[in-house]
Parts: sequence; C-alpha cells; structure tokens
Amino acid sequence: MARFMVERIFPDGLEIPMTDKGAQACLSVVATNAELGVTWVHPYVTEDHKKTFCIYDSPSTDAIRQAAKSKQLPATAITPVSAIDPY
Repeated sequence: MARFMVERIFPDGLEIPMTDKGAQACLSVVATNAELGVTWVHPYVTEDHKKTFCIYDSPSTDAIRQAAKSKQLPATAITPVSAIDPY
C-alpha cells in the first residue's frame, strides 16, 4: 500500500463541530474511504482552517480522488510520500 499526502484548500475554512454531528461527518468519510481501500491515517489543519494536509494509505491516487469526489471534498494536491525517521 502506498502512502500519500493530500492537500485540501477550503477557501471559506473547514469547521468540523466537536459534536456528534462532527463525529458522524468524519466517520462517513472513513466509511467511504474504506470502500475504496483508502485509509485516512492522520490529518493536519492550518491555524486559519483554510488548508488541510492529510496522510493517507491508498492503492492509488485515483482511489483518493474518487473518495474525495464522492464526499464533495477538494483534493488540491496528492503527493506520494515516505517516512523519514530522524532517530
């Protein structure tokens, strides 16, 4: 399984409420990803909430794009990455 960093731009900012509704929104993305063999590993968000950088494991960039499209999420850039252990 390949690893990718997915950059998403949200011009109006991304707000996920810290409620059951917010949790359900995230779980819905996870479920859709799983159908396509995509795993959301770890998300990062900028302070202004206008960009996210998420690590994904996926069989391909196409699977990531398909999952994003089905949830109406942007996939501004998808970059293959690998880990570098500083220790």
